[in-house]
Amino acid sequence: MGILDKIFARKRDNTAVDGGKPDFSNVQSGSSTAPGPGDIAPPLAERIYIVVKGDSLSKIAEREYGNANRWREIYEANRATIKNPNLIYPGQKLRIP
Repeated sequence: MGILDKIFARKRDNTAVDGGKPDFSNVQSGSSTAPGPGDIAPPLAERIYIVVKGDSLSKIAEREYGNANRWREIYEANRATIKNPNLIYPGQKLRIP
């Protein structure tokens, strides 16, 4: 505690200057940031990626997510257009969830 705090007897961090217990008399219960039972989460953004020569699902996952092992997420999001995850083609449009 600084000299000015002692002189002006200020409170700091909800603790009384004289070393007493913290003052939480104005605390209210509940939360204004937590989602309530009726709240709906905003939709996650999806992007479209156009496959280029040399791409694979794992290379795309590494580039998009920073983790090549997440290629299955891209595959699952594009099962209607990808029959074999080992065969993707330049120009093919993929949804990136």
